[in-house]
Amino acid sequence: MTPRFAVVGHPNKGKSSIVSTLAEDSAVAVDSIPGTTTTSRAFPMRVDGEVLYELIDTPGFQRPREVLAWLREQSAGAADRAAAVTRFVDTHAGDPRFHDECELLGPIINGAGILYVVDGSRPYGSEYEPEMEILRWTGRPRMALINLIADGDHTEEWHRALDQYFSIVRVFDAVHADVQKRLTLLQSFGELHAPWRTAITRAVSALEDDYQRRRESSARLIAALLVEALTMQRSQQISEDADPEPVIAKAERRLREDLRDLEQTTRREIESIYRHEDVVWGSDAPAIIESDLFSAESEQLFGLSRAQLVATGAMSGAVAGGAIDIMLGGASLFAVTGISAVVGGLSALFGSDKLAKTKVLGQSLASREIIVGPFRDSNLPWILLGRALLHHEAIAERNHARREALVTAISDGTHRANAIEPGLRKRLGAEFNSVRSNGISPGDTRMEVLVGELLRQGEAEAHGR
Repeated sequence: MTPRFAVVGHPNKGKSSIVSTLAEDSAVAVDSIPGTTTTSRAFPMRVDGEVLYELIDTPGFQRPREVLAWLREQSAGAADRAAAVTRFVDTHAGDPRFHDECELLGPIINGAGILYVVDGSRPYGSEYEPEMEILRWTGRPRMALINLIADGDHTEEWHRALDQYFSIVRVFDAVHADVQKRLTLLQSFGELHAPWRTAITRAVSALEDDYQRRRESSARLIAALLVEALTMQRSQQISEDADPEPVIAKAERRLREDLRDLEQTTRREIESIYRHEDVVWGSDAPAIIESDLFSAESEQLFGLSRAQLVATGAMSGAVAGGAIDIMLGGASLFAVTGISAVVGGLSALFGSDKLAKTKVLGQSLASREIIVGPFRDSNLPWILLGRALLHHEAIAERNHARREALVTAISDGTHRANAIEPGLRKRLGAEFNSVRSNGISPGDTRMEVLVGELLRQGEAEAHGR
């Protein structure tokens, strides 16, 4: 039996936010305007196609005093109360005065458990008692959730009142609760009704496994991005007498654009993994997440210092520039573009207008092939990694109830890669060098494992805050 929970309460107390968060569904209408939800709608939580549980978004109570008065007139006693609620819904199903009450009570009389939501940032008032009394009459398993919507904390007085009507009362911030808080709340659902306990335990386990898979999938995507950045090349055929420099400049621009596009594609795929396909970035995004990969801002926020690069071993055998091979009939000519080091925080990846060195081996042919790449800037993989870590952190912990633009926080002067434990940073540096020098063989998961370790650490830090 799939557990079903009707999320009910006063209008505009965060009911839809709780449904959106626990169902991980951005399609739930969330608005500060009362009355946004006018009909009951079920939102299943699925993992691998299996429905683990179902949340039902409902309208808010409108006339609870009138409903309770009708129930008291029609009830023959305590044993008849649940049946009286059913009779009320049957009697008033087409009555516009009680449309919202019938919508919210319908799922409950059909077997759903009750999640009653209140705003703990506002004081308790007696106007809520008719609602709670009606829910008690249903006889269904019920829990109260104190949602802190705004500033102010009146949870103690709410607890004193809610404890009289509900067997379980929890404080739950629907908008800011992280993964662990959501799982903890879900576990308490199993305490409401013994027949649900097994299903809820399975749901928690399935979600924990799913979150692990999401992290592993994200690690694979970020690792693939790093490998491509360390190995990508672009080639161009030219005639023997053609000037290679304009062709080289064009290939260099294409190489940079392709890496920018790949980073954006990786981000979109990670957002899809966490069901955040419609995320909107806030006003600080151009300076952080959306800043150009090859900009001074990215170097400053995400790169390592030259001293740290040396310490990681990332500069061993690396050239701060781009390698260009000119191929003549299979004989390789090696030349290196004259690329300057980082000056004033700028990272010049392909700074020269002409080849520093050209050497022709073998016979002259009618055409030549220019190969540009891979990138040799030692800081580029660290910049990509830092940007990817910040993006993953922002997406992985974001609630689906949050509809404001996503913003990212980063301390001034703090490089993201600097926070990586030195031993792990050195292992990453060695892996960057290995991939840059030797490429990567099929089945080699070392980069993925290292990135996965970083994502686990980031998740642990986020939960500890």
